[in-house]
Amino acid sequence: MRFADIPGLENVKQKLYRTIESGKVAHAQLFAGTEGSANLSMAIAYAALLNCTNRKDGDSCGECPSCHKIGKSIHPDLHFVFPVSATKEKTGKEVISDSFIAEWREFIRQNPYGGPYEWSLEFGGENKQLNISREESRNIIKKLALKSFEGEYKVMIIWLAEYLHPSAANALLKLLEEPPGKTVFLLITYDHEQIISTILSRVQLLKIKSFSKEEVSNYLVDRYEINTDKAIQIANIASGDLNLAIKMIDEVEDDTHQLFQEWMRICFLNNHSKMVEWAENFSKTNKISQKGLFQYGLSILRESLLMQNGSEESINLTDSENKFVTNFSKTLDLAKLEKLYNLLNSGCYHLERNGNTKIIFLDTSLQITSTFRS
Repeated sequence: MRFADIPGLENVKQKLYRTIESGKVAHAQLFAGTEGSANLSMAIAYAALLNCTNRKDGDSCGECPSCHKIGKSIHPDLHFVFPVSATKEKTGKEVISDSFIAEWREFIRQNPYGGPYEWSLEFGGENKQLNISREESRNIIKKLALKSFEGEYKVMIIWLAEYLHPSAANALLKLLEEPPGKTVFLLITYDHEQIISTILSRVQLLKIKSFSKEEVSNYLVDRYEINTDKAIQIANIASGDLNLAIKMIDEVEDDTHQLFQEWMRICFLNNHSKMVEWAENFSKTNKISQKGLFQYGLSILRESLLMQNGSEESINLTDSENKFVTNFSKTLDLAKLEKLYNLLNSGCYHLERNGNTKIIFLDTSLQITSTFRS
């Protein structure tokens, strides 16, 4: 993993590179970003840069022995800690990161933008509560007490530091404050406010912003070779979450725009029988498609609100979507657009919490109709 493999975020990459060039590498850093952002991939790329023997053009070379080993997550001076849970095969003191390292390597190879849900599926956590235990902290202390094997830096990447058990977090405080020489902690979080204050006070915070729509769509086209219109459509739905965008490649239909347009037409015409029929069909689709339709609607309404405010230059849509947004935004005032946005956002919230999909869709449809007719 190199900086070049990560879309955008040039300012962050340059900032991290300058810390090495200036010799001012902070010994404990916290990469904070939302799920689907580049915080994990950025940490791995930074670890590669720290130990690269032939840095050039603000990046690791990707060719030296150190880069090859870090690319395969087998470098002896790169350590990973991540939340795990008991499985049928592993229980008790076996429930630590080292027991799942093979699954972890496959996980970050397949999708370094994945989240805890995908990770749990990868190692067979069976929806049990993930945790970084006190036993894990003991292993961290043991590993970092040893001298580096072949790299300039020993790097400890702790993925999802908010999952640190309080006893584990407290056990690491002294080590975070005074680590051995040439040792770098890279903590990664989706929610830094959930990390205890004594940890936060010992790390340097680096905020990783979400990807732009253009960065997501370009990544999907380049990496997965999907057509540009579908990539833009997915990027509009994902709202900067590259993990979600990747999952939606095979789930989002090419006619999502037509589906949303037809849904709005049914609501506008107050066709109750069609709404019931659509609710029935909607309940039979998978969760990603259900959430995708609502999120796509949110993206269309956001663009409509921007158009209402005269910010047309910020719109990133296909030609057919742009035509729909132009006409749609003319038929509704700002108050109605805002109400529709809140309705879809509420529907998405309840879908995420496993509400009854048929009721959610039908209730949202009826309220959209009411908004159109008010």
